[in-house]
Amino acid sequence: MRAENSAIQSPSIAVAQPVGTLRATPARSTAAGPEAAGGPGSRPAPGPSAGRSGTVLAGLGVVAFSLTFPATAWGLESFGPWSLVALRSVLAALIAGSVLLAARVPLPDRRHWAGLAVVGGGVVVGFPLLTTLALQTSTTSHAAVVVGLLPLTTAVLGSLRTGERPSRTFWTAALAGAAVVIAFTVQQSGGALASGDLYLFGALLVCAAGYTEGGRLARSMPGWHVIGWALVLCLPLAVAGSLVALPLEPVHLNAHGVLGLVWVAAGSTFLGLYVWYRGMAEIGVARASQLQLAQPLLTLVWSFLLLGEEMSAAAPVAAVAVLVCIAATQRAGRGAARESRRIRS
Repeated sequence: MRAENSAIQSPSIAVAQPVGTLRATPARSTAAGPEAAGGPGSRPAPGPSAGRSGTVLAGLGVVAFSLTFPATAWGLESFGPWSLVALRSVLAALIAGSVLLAARVPLPDRRHWAGLAVVGGGVVVGFPLLTTLALQTSTTSHAAVVVGLLPLTTAVLGSLRTGERPSRTFWTAALAGAAVVIAFTVQQSGGALASGDLYLFGALLVCAAGYTEGGRLARSMPGWHVIGWALVLCLPLAVAGSLVALPLEPVHLNAHGVLGLVWVAAGSTFLGLYVWYRGMAEIGVARASQLQLAQPLLTLVWSFLLLGEEMSAAAPVAAVAVLVCIAATQRAGRGAARESRRIRS
């Protein structure tokens, strides 16, 4: 992958050394760009251990995301859809802003703000709003499997935006997973798309754009800085939305509603996206995105355990089928990474 290749440095650059030592390798640092030059946000050379840690981090993000739909369903017991999304963003932004302030994190470079706006519009505002509206008419299990198209959408946008070039085996497995999801959606809807599905497909596009841009930014700044500043950037809009929505939508507080709100704000939006972007920075957008093929199955389990939803026979079959595709995409990704390291050595 082009961005990962550019981050390769000699071991001496991976540890703190005098400035003179860094200047001893001008050809590498100049060709690789600012991230390989030892500046802020630079990362050590990726290897097998980095790939494993990146996979674990991205996997933890998927686990956090898998609870989003059940938590949203709980939140809708207490809040209207617009109020829930606005309050979710406000709470997450307050958490992120407090952490950034406590850590005395400087403002991002001007060149990063456009990317942060895409992240905010995609994963902070667009995806939560569209999926919350969809869950008013769709079950969480149905919505979870439809969102199983997100990995393919993210991989395509990531390839276009970052220059990653996954193998043919990778694309074959990714397309197979997408085909399973489409077949499930058509079967569940009786051959016609419902209004909830239109919301979900819109959510796929905006979320994939946010994931792709966030994964790119996480190569030059820590993942929690990416989501933190994106949340802070959206805070004025979230506060305005709360002030408008809360008087118009009834609020009926209960334990489920409060827990749901807290999780989608702190768990899904802040902590989940932190580990997700950090994992994407280590193993690449395309490979990390395919881990989300496991998200539908996990959400089906949570929906059954937490919400008592009944699952159709097709839902678990579709979810298990995409798990097979995960194994293929990750194997293809590891093989490509090993070949890339072999060529460089």
